[in-house]
Amino acid sequence: MVAFLAPAASSTASSSDTRVSIGSPSGPFSQNKQNEPALAVDANHTNILASGANDNIDMEQCNAGDPTTCPFTNGIGASGIYFSFDSGATWVQPTYSGLTARGCTGPAACTPVVGDIGTLPNYFENGLVSDGDPALAFGPKPDSNGHFSWTNGSRLYYANLTANLGTKRDEVFNGFEAIAVSRTDDVASAAAGNNNAWKNPVIVSKQNSALFSDKEQLWADNAASSRFFGNVYICNAAFRGGPGKSQPLLVSTSRDGGDTWNVQQVTSSVNNTKGPKFGVSGCTIRTDSTGKVYVFAYNFASGLPGHGTQILITSNDGGNTWSRERTVVAATDLCNRVDPVIGRCVEDGQAGARDDLGSVPSVDIANGAPTGLDATNLIVDTWVDGGDGLNHENVKFISSSNGGTSWTNPVNVQSTGDRGYYSAPGVSPNGTDVYLVYNAFTTPYRENTSDPRVLQGVVLHADVTGGVVGAFSEIHRGAAGDPRASSQNNLQAEFLGDYVYAVATRTYGTGVWNDVRNGADCPAIDAWRASLETASPLPKPEPQNVCPATWGNSDIYGGAWTDPTP
Repeated sequence: MVAFLAPAASSTASSSDTRVSIGSPSGPFSQNKQNEPALAVDANHTNILASGANDNIDMEQCNAGDPTTCPFTNGIGASGIYFSFDSGATWVQPTYSGLTARGCTGPAACTPVVGDIGTLPNYFENGLVSDGDPALAFGPKPDSNGHFSWTNGSRLYYANLTANLGTKRDEVFNGFEAIAVSRTDDVASAAAGNNNAWKNPVIVSKQNSALFSDKEQLWADNAASSRFFGNVYICNAAFRGGPGKSQPLLVSTSRDGGDTWNVQQVTSSVNNTKGPKFGVSGCTIRTDSTGKVYVFAYNFASGLPGHGTQILITSNDGGNTWSRERTVVAATDLCNRVDPVIGRCVEDGQAGARDDLGSVPSVDIANGAPTGLDATNLIVDTWVDGGDGLNHENVKFISSSNGGTSWTNPVNVQSTGDRGYYSAPGVSPNGTDVYLVYNAFTTPYRENTSDPRVLQGVVLHADVTGGVVGAFSEIHRGAAGDPRASSQNNLQAEFLGDYVYAVATRTYGTGVWNDVRNGADCPAIDAWRASLETASPLPKPEPQNVCPATWGNSDIYGGAWTDPTP
């Protein structure tokens, strides 16, 4: 049966959300920059949530050294971690010890020291740097014999990119970027700032000197009914020779709680070289109540915009073997406008925020965790589609009640007046409710940098009856902000990152999104960005000296909403 989903009606802004990146300062840039949030719930203790983000809290200030540059400080981690113990109503960001540049305020050039950090611990001590792109999941903890049970406790897995601390690419591992996993079995101690609550990071990817691992996603099989309960899976794109080169999709499997990993290639090594495109990327990985593994990804196509496809690869034996890829649905990139300065697709305007991955699948499965006994295994999938052209970007939704064999017709679910940017779904473990989070631009594409722009976070809800997802309605709209207040570290354009995230339990839904409500626009930066598309650009500004104190302040916001139709 095909579900009909009517577009949701718009509502007024609500204050029922909270700042997740709670340790982030309001200024200066780039310490006030956070983006690309991830979210996980402990299925056995649903009041406990963990979130991650790209977090610049430990970076140097722009006035350290050259005041016109705001670099990522060499050796400084960027993988933020936040905890909630009240179902997302409030959050804490722990302070650990590690290599930090917080004290680099200028005018002297920055020399990092050991001190307070607000990012993952134990990377500096192991010759590594946490490089962001977070992915989090809770699973059962194994006992000393390797047996998984919820009675042993819960384990939080945090996957992220990592680089060598030194300048050489072979000090700890070979290559440009690797995938690493941090783990904790004691979230209370981790939230209190105890470095020792975290195990040392483990390198997951099989690296070589030419490999750039990127865009990883993580999942732990958390339904006790599964034959492979406790397995952990990571999918990622493997750029061979660096970004933009030939790359396949890889899946790594751990059967011992993340100590060791088996890496397998699950797609061919394709790459599209026409236009600002690449091959297969933007994966999501999930399991159903029996332990079947589902890997979704986007197969980019050449052209502007590219008319690509979402694909699905599955495993019925706990990641030992994998099916051939098959097409789920056609999806069109958001690349209706390429900014000539940064050479990337943008959606909100000149020198805007890149939108390369809006059309990738974001997926969840009603697998009945923690027991699996009430699973419906309904699969839900959302993305933002650019097929109707610039200023008509649609948040799409489909679902499958038969293991991905067939899918409902894609429908638009965004509220009136919204231009979708990134979206994510969460389906309750028993398959009765779907929550959908997305970022929205509510202003049209700006041909200049002087006119205001508006970005908001939006949360939708739909009931599920008999496996059919009903109409979505808007249950929350975050405060408006101007994305011109955000920035790449090279200052040339805005930066909002690539993801939002949603999670659902049997009683509530929660989500996290990129938010710029607390940031201030900087006219000097606007003018300079506009001038970069001319033959005679203006001199590069000194942000800390010419911009408002809160310029560059992007945050992670989220909230928790009880089932509106219990």
